[in-house]
Amino acid sequence: MALSVDKAAGGREYKVKDMSQADFGRLEIDLAEVEMPGLMACRAEFGPSQPFKGARITGSLHMTIQTAVLIETLTALGAEVRWCSCNIFSTQDHAAAAIARDSASVFAWKGETLQEYWWCTERALDWGPGGGPDLIVDDGGDATLLIHEGVKAEEIYEKSGQLPDPASTDNAEFQIVLTIYH
Repeated sequence: MALSVDKAAGGREYKVKDMSQADFGRLEIDLAEVEMPGLMACRAEFGPSQPFKGARITGSLHMTIQTAVLIETLTALGAEVRWCSCNIFSTQDHAAAAIARDSASVFAWKGETLQEYWWCTERALDWGPGGGPDLIVDDGGDATLLIHEGVKAEEIYEKSGQLPDPASTDNAEFQIVLTIYH
């Protein structure tokens, strides 16, 4: 698959459908903040002390306007954030564009193929050499599955010198997951 990441100002990685939707996304995020007083109170109370400073948080949760408010709360509290959607159909592209431009690395767009979905999940988990997330917010369990299956693949490789063969399963989606480790 020939996907590649894009870079926002400051070098932040992202892959979204259409960055021209970022201004509309920002407008809706600003409106949603009014309806999410709990998160806004967290920003006001804890923002100055930066309790998440240096924390790396990977999220695999529906990339919606409301999730955008959560992401910006995490970043306001000091976290570095990488995000993907947990569902190929639930991303609000304008929300993803606004967050990619303004706040965090996002890898999500509505209508991803299964290959694209798993690519996005892998990107959200990839913090570069020697890094990984300190915390995972994982709605559907797919980011967690990718990590656990990766550990299994490493254990198999250490014992046999072979990685699991994607053709070893009839499950087309799990074949995609196993291909990631090659």
